[in-house]
Amino acid sequence: MSVITIQCRLVAEEDFLRQLWELMAEKNTPLINELLAQLGKHPELETWLEKGKIPTELLKALGNALKTQEPFAGQPGRFYTSAIALVNYVYKSWFALQKRRKYQIEGKERWLKMLKSDLDLEQESQCSLDVIRIKATELLTKFTPQFDTNNKQRKGKKNKKASKTQKPSVFKVLLNTYEETQCLLTRCALAYLLKNNCQISELNENLEEFTRNRRKKEIEIERLKDQLQSRIPKGRDLKGEEWLKILKIATANVAQDENEAKAWQAALLRKTKNVPFPVDYESNEDMTWLKNDKNRLFVRFNGLGKLTFEIYCDKRHLPYFQRFLEDQEIKRNSKNQYSSSLFTLRSARISWLPGKEKGEAWKVNQLNLYCSLDTRMWTTEGTIQVVEEKVMAITETLTKTKQKDDLNHKQQAFITRQQSTLNRITNPFPRPCKPTYQGKPSILLGVSFGLDKPATVAVVDAANKKVLAYRSTKQLLGKNYNLLNRQRQQQQRLSHERHIAQKQNAPNSFGESELGQYVDRLLADAIIAIAKTYQVGNIVLPKLRYMREQISSEIQSRAEKKCPGFKEAQQKYAQEYRISVHRWSYGRLVESIKSQAAKAGISTEIVTLLTRGSPEEKARDLAVFAYQERQAALI
Repeated sequence: MSVITIQCRLVAEEDFLRQLWELMAEKNTPLINELLAQLGKHPELETWLEKGKIPTELLKALGNALKTQEPFAGQPGRFYTSAIALVNYVYKSWFALQKRRKYQIEGKERWLKMLKSDLDLEQESQCSLDVIRIKATELLTKFTPQFDTNNKQRKGKKNKKASKTQKPSVFKVLLNTYEETQCLLTRCALAYLLKNNCQISELNENLEEFTRNRRKKEIEIERLKDQLQSRIPKGRDLKGEEWLKILKIATANVAQDENEAKAWQAALLRKTKNVPFPVDYESNEDMTWLKNDKNRLFVRFNGLGKLTFEIYCDKRHLPYFQRFLEDQEIKRNSKNQYSSSLFTLRSARISWLPGKEKGEAWKVNQLNLYCSLDTRMWTTEGTIQVVEEKVMAITETLTKTKQKDDLNHKQQAFITRQQSTLNRITNPFPRPCKPTYQGKPSILLGVSFGLDKPATVAVVDAANKKVLAYRSTKQLLGKNYNLLNRQRQQQQRLSHERHIAQKQNAPNSFGESELGQYVDRLLADAIIAIAKTYQVGNIVLPKLRYMREQISSEIQSRAEKKCPGFKEAQQKYAQEYRISVHRWSYGRLVESIKSQAAKAGISTEIVTLLTRGSPEEKARDLAVFAYQERQAALI
């Protein structure tokens, strides 16, 4: 679904803002804090961690039990639903993060156990390196035809489900064989192949480079183990009670070790959230849009009575909010002949943004509204696509439900609602006509990220194996490239100020300007413009899961190589190196590209591919790999 998120500021009378703040800060946020605390102490937490989720009925039961207790009572029904959904999302994300860390540690330890130098392989096998190479050549010759045969058999299957199953590679086959075999010579030959990327190297091993690569893996494992001990999800301490508690402990006691002292210092220096949790409105009919005599837009939320908020947004977002009002008026005036499932608006969230001034919280902090909308609903052609998808989905659901015997009252009511929606969904809202973007499936645009270059682009005609264009960060930004240098100088200045604050044990969380976000938008606009120029069918982005670990381990490995045996010198070198290279919020850049691509009607996909080489080569390989995977899935 081509969903984007827009935002606006909500302005209202002081009394309205005060009521909403008290409701969110004194009732809803404490409810979320209590749910998080109870789940963290639950005896079944480890079981949920293995399953990756919390039982829905249990979470609802905990939420319902707290509804009648003080200070949680007296909230709108939507606030309770939002609190339960937010807690479920927080724990689900934490479970996934912990599970991924465990999986990464197991995989890296498995690799580290196998990784040995050529000298160690000779000693373990009691054979010369030439003998190991001969054995490795035999094994490579043996498994390569087997891998090709498996590929042909897999391509011969036309079942789409079979193509999505595990695809064996030469590397995986060799790794599995290494763990199964008991022959020392075979194991050493397999280890030799695996560490050399399934190739026979005729060059002598660089022991210094091998040691550095091994140390990088050890660093990655150490960091992951530290992260695995991270605390369970906690709520927001709006009144600073937890901070005062830690301060009292730190001033009245002596730390038992360095780790405890660091934990106290980190807790005291950590900048906590001083605004309440947001509230989600997952239904697009939970909001009522209004317009006054001066054509100013207003909105009301179900459950908040007559609290009315005025919309303050920029000109580029104003048409979207006007569309929300138009959709609601058309449905209301037509006596519900239209379906709300075809509203441009999908869901919304109200949230407070912290302010820097002092005063009453509802005066200082800014109230914002975030709206998610489907860009396909903007035109007649896109709406028709949505209608076809929804009709197919509803028809399939009704067919499966009607096939059941002895339907109960709820199931019959569900069938009635779905049939009513199906009857009304074929009557789409009036929309302007606009031809949809038509790209060429064989032309892909790959984007690579790097330490000193935020984004590099390669446009590839994968069918003809031809690169059509390369674009560096400087070429993408053009005359705005100086903004990138300004952002780097700003980061260096803030880093220096943060370093001074850390030495003085003072708060060191300094906010940055929105210059980086603006540069992200410029990069995204330039990438979309290139995609349109070459009629790109798909934009391929790299997966960012392991990027932070790779960068951190690379920097620390460089520091250990530069200053062996001197920990303080290594830390100083790593700090200086981080300052010298360009740091960027790659996740924010990815979201900007995906958002702009959705508006233009260009599909995006995330691909996991660890390649080496220049930024241009990485972007090219990413696009080619995505095309090859797509062709393999179609066979």
